Amino acid sequence: MAKSNSKIAMYLNLFLLLSLLLIINMAESRLYQSGHAKARTLTPTCVSIYGAEEGDTCFGITQAFNLTSDFFNQINPNLNCDQMFVGQWICVNGFLS
Repeated sequence: MAKSNSKIAMYLNLFLLLSLLLIINMAESRLYQSGHAKARTLTPTCVSIYGAEEGDTCFGITQAFNLTSDFFNQINPNLNCDQMFVGQWICVNGFLS
């Protein structure tokens, strides 16, 4: 009889331990889920463009059109400032939606 009670207690303890681990795992996944959630992607819409000229740089264009570097990069997501060429259309006014 004592062995039977001992086995039942062992299985009960094992069940409680696994339940506790499952609860902890679920709680941690909820805590960190917001950090791993996919951020909403904003789409840039260009309102005004500028054709790049000889000697233009991204910095120079941001200064000429009074733009912040962050906003300039957001409305020109595919622009590589190191490979800008004459005649390239660059967005100088727009919004994100």
